[in-house]
This record gives sequence, C-alpha cells and structure tokens, in this order.
Amino acid sequence: MKVAVLTTETTHHAYFVRELARAADVEQVIVERRSAAAPFPTHHPFENERDAHESRTWFDGERAAIRDIAPTLEVDGVNAPEAVAALDGLRPQVVFVFGTGRLLPEVIRACPNGLVNLHGGDPEEYRGLDSHLWAIYHRDFSGLVTTLHRVNEELDDGEIVLQAAIPLRREMPLCELRQRNTEVCVNLAVLALDMHARHGEFLSRPQGRRGRYYSFMPAVLKEVCRERFESYTSRLE
Repeated sequence: MKVAVLTTETTHHAYFVRELARAADVEQVIVERRSAAAPFPTHHPFENERDAHESRTWFDGERAAIRDIAPTLEVDGVNAPEAVAALDGLRPQVVFVFGTGRLLPEVIRACPNGLVNLHGGDPEEYRGLDSHLWAIYHRDFSGLVTTLHRVNEELDDGEIVLQAAIPLRREMPLCELRQRNTEVCVNLAVLALDMHARHGEFLSRPQGRRGRYYSFMPAVLKEVCRERFESYTSRLE
C-alpha cells in the first residue's frame, strides 16, 4: 500500500512519521515550510517545556528531521504545484494529513477516497486551531480526544473514521499533552491502515453537528489553560 504524509517540520510530526514508517511503507512526506501566523502574541513558556519534553522522550534529546526518516519533499505550501505533481505521480492509496494548512481541491483530488486528517480535538465541537486548548479553556476535559476524519473542501468537516480519548495521568503537566495526543495519532493511523487493508476503504460516519471554528489562542489565555489543566489533573485518581 502506497502511503504519503502531508505535514510540517516539528518534533512531534517527526515522531509520527517515524512510527508510521515502522508500520507501513511511507513513500513520500510533503513538508509545508510556510505556516499562518496570528496578528497577536501566541507563544507561552509551556511550549518551550513541551518541545524539550518531546525531544527527550522520543529522540533522546537529539534534533529530529523528517528527511532523515522518509523520502521528503519540502514546499512553501502544501497546495503548491510541486506538491500536487508529487501526489499525482505517486498515486497513493492513503494520505495522512497532520498539521498543515487547508487543502485546496487539486490536492484532495489526488487521493479523494484515501485522504484523512488527524485533528487534535472533536470536530463536532471544535474545528480549526488549538482545539485541545480551547476545550481546556471551556473546562471541557471530555473534549480531549483525537479524531481521524476524511478530508473534504470544508475545514474539519469530513466523515469521522476513528476517534479516541487522550490518556491523562494524575498531576500531568500541560507540556505533556501534545506527546500523548501524538501517540494516539500513531495508534489511530495504524488502525486505519489495517481497516483500509481489510475493507479496501475507510469506514466512516458523517459528523452529527458542525463544531464552532476556533483560531489561534492568545498567549494570555494559554496561561489560563495551563492552570485549569493542571488543576484538573491534580485531582485525577
């Protein structure tokens, strides 16, 4: 089965590609270099702790690069002509999207039945960006799930293939949440590949409701999230 990944260059995406490559033949990774930026401050110190934690946990503190793991094409944007040409040439049966910008129709047409997105959250409640943080902000800890859904021309609107809760532990700090989410993403991707191999397609269900769209979370609200999340996990059994 030909598998491709559309993503960006981060430690957690490198981990995802590495683990996926242990379960399948990842023949092409298309890495989007350019990403959108908010017109206000979004960075919070917990994100530095998060990055260091992920590097230690998965790569023994070493820098990880996707190009050292699988064949990689770097493009400014995931909808660039060279990205579309690469997908058209490869003709993959499955494409995993993890952390890129919105896909245009020409990319979707390259793999219309096998294109699935890993969304950190429940798209029936939270679409868009920073979904887990927005769930925490609203004290919706049941919303800390990971969803694998089909990709269509609407953002985070495609039929749901698989979904799983993120495992939390007592006194878990916020800087560990993305690690746990990414590990769930790997599990869902492997299960989805098995589903596709067994059935020749992804089994899926329509979303029951259209979740609210959220954009970047401001840095000041991330501190509120850190406090609420760590207060919540301090009470877990």
